[in-house]
Amino acid sequence: MDTLPPLAVTIGDPAGVGPEIVAEAVARRDELGLPSFIVVGDIVSSTHKPGHPDAESAEAAMAALRKGLELVRSGEASGIVTGPVSKAQMASVDTGFIGQTEACADACGAAREDAVMMLAGPSLRTVPMTVHCPLFKVPTLLTKDLIVRRTRIVARALATDFGIAAPRIAVAGLNPHAGEDGRMGIEEIEVIAPAIAQLREEGIDATGPHPADTLFAPHKRDSYDVAIAMYHDQALVPLKTLDFDEGVNVTLGLPIVRTSPDHGTAFDIAGKGIASGNAMIAAIRMAGEIAANRARA
Repeated sequence: MDTLPPLAVTIGDPAGVGPEIVAEAVARRDELGLPSFIVVGDIVSSTHKPGHPDAESAEAAMAALRKGLELVRSGEASGIVTGPVSKAQMASVDTGFIGQTEACADACGAAREDAVMMLAGPSLRTVPMTVHCPLFKVPTLLTKDLIVRRTRIVARALATDFGIAAPRIAVAGLNPHAGEDGRMGIEEIEVIAPAIAQLREEGIDATGPHPADTLFAPHKRDSYDVAIAMYHDQALVPLKTLDFDEGVNVTLGLPIVRTSPDHGTAFDIAGKGIASGNAMIAAIRMAGEIAANRARA
């Protein structure tokens, strides 16, 4: 990593825990052997009060994100690690803002639907096919093409970014007991199984649909490299249960490296000195490893 440019680490909303967890990563950089990184953000301004987000703190978060992306796109940084922001606060100063993932996709000219969110920790990697939508909409959003397209991106990224030459991909069902042969739902028969069949025809080692209630058990997790979930909580509940303090949000499918700690702004504990920097540290470490793997490819 010494030959690569440093990572750009944004502090997120300065009224949240972002400045604290980034400061911890800076303080422990040498001790933990973290890759080189620079901090992007307005940390020292006395106008940002911990636990009290406002338009000014949101503007500062937006400016840090834009500057970090500019550094990556120009080649001055080898990847971006984004600190936690409040979507509502960000949208209040930029009505077109949906999320940092979409902002990263837009900045590098990638289709938003190709920016795939993977949650990764020491115990589990998992990818939700649908993300921030009401549960009742999930069956209407799930299609064979969506599952095939996003799982292809996942398979490629596991090879190029994580060095897993032949990734094993377990695909969860949507319904209880993976539909139980249509008695508890037909999405497995009509959508998910056909998608898996096509992926296997393309040489991707995808299996399923697996019942989600057993897919994340310890003896099952050893059988795959990533689990494909059908909706947000199906992916995030097991990840946060197993790896809350070290969970990393990785954006797959982009020409740039982007990671983020898998937690929010935690305005309620900001400034109290109790926020853990472990997830930010894990995100920095993972971004460095991905950047190095891409450089070697």
